[in-house]
Amino acid sequence: MVKWGVIGACGIAKRRTIPEGIVPAKNAELVAVMDVDEKAVIEVAQKFGNIKYYTKEDDLLKNSDVEAVYIATPVCLHASQVIKAANAKKHIFCEKQMAMTVADCEKMIKVCEKDEVKFSLGYLMRYNVYHKKIKEMLNKGLLGTPVMARAQLSCWYPEIPLAWRQEPTKGGGGSLIDMGTHCIDLLEMFFGKTKAVSCFLANRAFNYPVEDTAIVNLEFQNGVIGIVDNCFSIPDASSKNRLEIYGTKGSILAEGTIGQSPGGEVSAYIEKEAKGYASEQARTTSTEEKITLTPINTYRAEIEDFSSCIEEDREPSFTGEHGLWNQKIVLACYKSAGQRKAISI
Repeated sequence: MVKWGVIGACGIAKRRTIPEGIVPAKNAELVAVMDVDEKAVIEVAQKFGNIKYYTKEDDLLKNSDVEAVYIATPVCLHASQVIKAANAKKHIFCEKQMAMTVADCEKMIKVCEKDEVKFSLGYLMRYNVYHKKIKEMLNKGLLGTPVMARAQLSCWYPEIPLAWRQEPTKGGGGSLIDMGTHCIDLLEMFFGKTKAVSCFLANRAFNYPVEDTAIVNLEFQNGVIGIVDNCFSIPDASSKNRLEIYGTKGSILAEGTIGQSPGGEVSAYIEKEAKGYASEQARTTSTEEKITLTPINTYRAEIEDFSSCIEEDREPSFTGEHGLWNQKIVLACYKSAGQRKAISI
């Protein structure tokens, strides 16, 4: 049983990761929480078993009971807090985005290696059972040669005073870095590394200094073309968070698998017989197969996986190097949007 502490306990940690991930995990125990808002962190500590609470990360890191820390603070704080945690010999599970700069990411990796602590990041879309199934289908060649794919994650995120995700110096960007990073990583899980990106950003609904609308085209090293679209400017009920994968033998179409919910709806369309362009039968040979799996909470899955890494002394499935690569892609996207041209990575 790995004993966990949380740094930044009053945001996504309180809403999702603690109640859905750490508390129900079979191999994790919450022993301490920290947040700069003392009133709020006291409420969190009381809600989850009257555990110890702190308002400074240094004090939590001095707690000898804490073996692993979950860091859920604004992106601008990740580098310093990861380094402090590593120096305190705590294993670290950090929310994405990894850091503000490539240099910070590289430093975080080196410090964790030097202090011999395990380090991973919260790319929970990898743990959705449907995404794992889709990866399996692609590996088996059921879609033939993959051609293109689309990953969408959007929501309605209006102007909110002091919201760090709307401040470029705290979050690094808007809808792209907050949600697009998940979509890019998911497509790389399916198709491998990105070769080049082309990105367009806009503010269609709000006037905060980060983008509320983002579109990225990706060229993967294996030749697949990807599309990632992320908006803070679409009402939640109207955003279906679609995943579409197309190949020479069919397609896989999904709704709701991308996001914080564990399930979703997925259908596969596999061509039994390929007809020519002019054939009247060209569209009559595919059948829909609805894929139905038992959902697994992705917050719990990622916490259990990382706890197992500690208990079994193995490398995390998502490493700091993965986070560094994702950072390079996202920064290339912003460079592309600024220069209005494709950027090779």
